[in-house]
Amino acid sequence: MLDRTAVEELVYQSCLLLDEKDFKAYLDLCSEQFRYTITAHSPEIRKDMIWLDHDKAGMQTLLTQLPRHNSDHSPLTRHANVYTVNFDQAQKQAQVVSVLQVFKTDLDGGATVLFAVGKYLDTVTLNGDKPTLAKRVVKLDTRMLGIGYHIPF
Repeated sequence: MLDRTAVEELVYQSCLLLDEKDFKAYLDLCSEQFRYTITAHSPEIRKDMIWLDHDKAGMQTLLTQLPRHNSDHSPLTRHANVYTVNFDQAQKQAQVVSVLQVFKTDLDGGATVLFAVGKYLDTVTLNGDKPTLAKRVVKLDTRMLGIGYHIPF
């Protein structure tokens, strides 16, 4: 069975690869059953909103199509800190909660601002010699992102 360090490294590696826009390597960290969802809670309607929901094939399509989108090319830097890792030996999985801060550096002038805050709620599969992401729910506190951002958090 894999240990906490291996699971933490998976979370951190996923951030680094997204920062580098190495989408193929990011998807290689994911199991074939991978599901990616971005949600945010709206106090106005007292419900969770789903902003993005894709399986691995859907993420592959989204990431392949990014160069064709009219989007803001300012780099994003993800800073995650793993809070909890709860192992389920019977299911060969771990439930992981990490805090997430995303910073944006403007191409014009180079100013860096805090862009988004939230949590990663990850399900990690522990089969084989390395952990893989089976599910990632990005639960954002930030709800005003502007337009032109298509890169997942």
